[in-house]
Amino acid sequence: MVGVVRGRRYSGGRDGVICAWNLNLDLKNTVLPEHDEKLAKPVDTTWRQQVQAHTHWINDIALAQSNQVLISASSDITVKLWRPAAVDRQPPQSIGLHSDYVKTLAVPSPNADWVVSGGLDRKICVWDLSGAGQKLSIDVGNDEAGSLSSKEKGSVYALAATNNVLASGGPESTVRVWDARSGKRVTKLVGHTDNIRDVLVSQDGSTIMTASSDQTVKVWSTGAGRCMYTLTMHDSSVWSLFSADPDLSVFYSSDKSGLIAKTDTRDVIELDEGVSIAVAQEHESVHKVVAAGDCIWTATSRPSINRWRDVNTEHGEVEVPQGYSRHRMSMSAPQIRLPSPPGWAGASSMTNGSRKRMLPLQHMLRLSNTTYFPTPVPAEEEHQPLLGEDKEDSTTVEIVPGQPLRAQPEYSVEGQNGLIKHVMLNDRKRVLTVDTAGEVVMWDLLKCVPIRSYGKRHLEDVKDEVNTDVAVVSNWCSVDTRTGSVAVILEENTCFDAEMYADELELDDEIEFRDDQRINLGKWVLRYLFGNLITEEIRRDETFRMQLLSKNEQQRLQRDNAPTSIQLPQVDLNGWQAGSATTPSGTTTPRATNGTGRGLITPGFNIGIASPGALNSPPKAGLLLSPTAEEGASLAKVTSNVSAGQPRPSADRNSDYFSTSRIASSALVTPGGADGPLLTPGEGAEEATTPAADAGATKDTPSKGLFGKKFRTGMSFSGMKKIGRSQTTETKEKPVVVEEKSEAESDSRSSKTSNSRVVDDNLVGTVQKIRFAYEDSLQAQMQNQQAHENGLPGAKPGPTDLPSSITPSLPAETPVLKPPPNTTILIQEDRPEAGGVADLFEGTVGTLHEHLDSLERVAPMWLGDVLLRNITPVKEIVKISFVLEPWQNSLPSIASDGNNRLNANRMLRAKKILAYVAERIEAGPPPEAGLDPEALKPEEYLELWCQHQIVPISMTLATIRSSMWKGGSDILLYYKANGKKEIKYQPLPLNLPVTPQPTTVGAEAAAAA
Repeated sequence: MVGVVRGRRYSGGRDGVICAWNLNLDLKNTVLPEHDEKLAKPVDTTWRQQVQAHTHWINDIALAQSNQVLISASSDITVKLWRPAAVDRQPPQSIGLHSDYVKTLAVPSPNADWVVSGGLDRKICVWDLSGAGQKLSIDVGNDEAGSLSSKEKGSVYALAATNNVLASGGPESTVRVWDARSGKRVTKLVGHTDNIRDVLVSQDGSTIMTASSDQTVKVWSTGAGRCMYTLTMHDSSVWSLFSADPDLSVFYSSDKSGLIAKTDTRDVIELDEGVSIAVAQEHESVHKVVAAGDCIWTATSRPSINRWRDVNTEHGEVEVPQGYSRHRMSMSAPQIRLPSPPGWAGASSMTNGSRKRMLPLQHMLRLSNTTYFPTPVPAEEEHQPLLGEDKEDSTTVEIVPGQPLRAQPEYSVEGQNGLIKHVMLNDRKRVLTVDTAGEVVMWDLLKCVPIRSYGKRHLEDVKDEVNTDVAVVSNWCSVDTRTGSVAVILEENTCFDAEMYADELELDDEIEFRDDQRINLGKWVLRYLFGNLITEEIRRDETFRMQLLSKNEQQRLQRDNAPTSIQLPQVDLNGWQAGSATTPSGTTTPRATNGTGRGLITPGFNIGIASPGALNSPPKAGLLLSPTAEEGASLAKVTSNVSAGQPRPSADRNSDYFSTSRIASSALVTPGGADGPLLTPGEGAEEATTPAADAGATKDTPSKGLFGKKFRTGMSFSGMKKIGRSQTTETKEKPVVVEEKSEAESDSRSSKTSNSRVVDDNLVGTVQKIRFAYEDSLQAQMQNQQAHENGLPGAKPGPTDLPSSITPSLPAETPVLKPPPNTTILIQEDRPEAGGVADLFEGTVGTLHEHLDSLERVAPMWLGDVLLRNITPVKEIVKISFVLEPWQNSLPSIASDGNNRLNANRMLRAKKILAYVAERIEAGPPPEAGLDPEALKPEEYLELWCQHQIVPISMTLATIRSSMWKGGSDILLYYKANGKKEIKYQPLPLNLPVTPQPTTVGAEAAAAA
């Protein structure tokens, strides 16, 4: 989209960026050149400024308020306002929101204080530019209440406006005219046979001009309510119209084939008797045409804007060459053809007292099928030349009209090549893209940078080249290149589904990882995209804890200075007799004599209800990644030493990777806490918890999070500046109620308090929960200290302390990433009713801490839990079923009862399966022998085969299924020895009854009958 004003040009495109350019031209004092005039050397256009206004395609821009305000409409469903000349340089602000793509804008006049927008939501909205919001809304879809098909086609593709009239068009081929004040339809203009692509309205509102995909431009009378003229100078869909004349007497049009035409209807009685000239021809469809001064600008789907020199058509007339008719074809008698008057082919001539500018026929377009246009004289009408004519000159030279006057643009502003296609690789952390120039580039989604260029090649060829023998990873993100750059979308439901083994990662720094440690890709990339946010939250958290401790210390000092006794007034209490020895007097504490009344309690001490309790300080997360169930150290050391004739103990069987017993659902999650015991799938299934079970994660997690919140991380091309951060929509989230519970036990006494608190359902809520925990911990410490000071039994309390509960993941769990600081981060919200998304926040990696307050209000709570508490949403482990058999019975079976159908985590590696086989079939060393450090590992003397191919020991079950098995049924795997070690078979139990087992699924892997 292009717009020109005051020597500046504004443009917006599919990357969501609005650019301002200095034209370095005098657009006021210009004279249009003649068609045959030699053009001067062009002046360069220079870049002035730009702003990242939208997160989707910019479909239209318009200028208002004396050209000081630029309004933009985008497929991100927003209408935004930008003041490029403002001193404060504020980013574009949202002034309106549709529920679907916003396709078009219209401003009634250069000084108007309102703008009208239309889109695919079938709405026409009028927005106040002074901040008053929506002034008017017209539901185009309900204009035809009795026609369901018309209602579905009510999308608005084109708009035009005056102070009194609005005109709209769309896919239903109908032009609707509306009252700009009331929003009521004035009339409906029917005549086009295809989509209406653009609309113009004269300044007085009496004339409407429309361009359509039916290859015509129609001129309508608003008063008569009918079509006055149908112009047919185009041979393809007409996409754009432009006119700076109040009465539309001179206008420009462009079409799908790339033709740019100028039509001049001045000095004619009938509009279709004007002249139309083919000014230029683009190589692609022209989406927008704009003219100013002596120049024409065109925008196509290419990332460039071309500038063409205009042509003077005032008092223009078609130059008729020799041998062409000079009058309309009619039934009247042929007239005698006279020789051309002197100067006919010159630049101008006199006709009825006015000078006519002669325009060559080869550049002219036939304006209408019903009007005169020079055509060659038929051969049968040829006659002898008149006196004074040469015979050779009478030969008719056929001229092809419609040839463009300007062969090349005068100047082009070249943009960068945008991405048009992409493909995700199997490792789910690299993506291949191809741009408009055909260059294929590989991107690293974790580091947010391009890593290799493959030149101009076919995308599929490069994909086949780099996608071989790569592990298959779950789909944890989606990639979009519709804005010309790489955008990665992360959503709560899928963000944490993918894991990779640490030894498969290409890291810049050397880090020691645990054997077979896995790293969650979603948590990994989020940890460092929001690294500045975490740093700022830690700083604020430290300030809050210091203030809390300082306030508590002040309260304690005030309590230390309290008086040692309190003077109580003398009152007659029930149970005392006046004048008796028991009558209270002086400062003696009164005592009741008639029952077991409760003693009065001194305010501030609460001795009567104090009970000792353990400190309720929030627990700190472990420093290492919690092991998954099949990675437990206990498993790696299990050896089989069951003697012959004895069944394998159930406890031993529960230590296996695979179990035939049903495991409780609580074991389907990763055990938490690095300091806790390493759990196998069969061990401690009842006690398995989430990584944050000790911190009360299950209790604090709301039952329903923010629906549809997602993140987008944009990777900009090198050299393209994307600046500006704005929050387009600020929503008030419904608060949720969480229960913060603390339990303290001391000897036979215990106290359990439950404080119901309201927290916001966003990142602010995560911070609130952490701070509530600080308050509870401090209160518990103070109660414990008071109980100790009052002599109650219990451990001696230490100094009051509030350790930080912000525990982001450490490099041992998420190795350090360094995304570029200019990487754009967006937070969006799904709009299911519109099929689109709305932007809630926009910023960059390097500046997130500067906008922390606005970010906290829109970011979902699950993001806060991941970043600040290292808690990821709990999801059920995905398992794959397989059958494990010895190759040609060369080795014993893994099961004495013939049950060799198993299932396990999709990320289980082949070497773990071989270790399981070795444990099942091989006799272990005697206990007194101990472990041999030089003994071969099972993967060194056993092999795993699938589909007659040996399985690499690092290949996972998911990769085996996709790249080797390639089927939906259970994977069939064979194991056999490679001869590097003599295998001593494990004796099988004899004459044991076999009890049928139902098909079950365990925590990590289970055998099924």
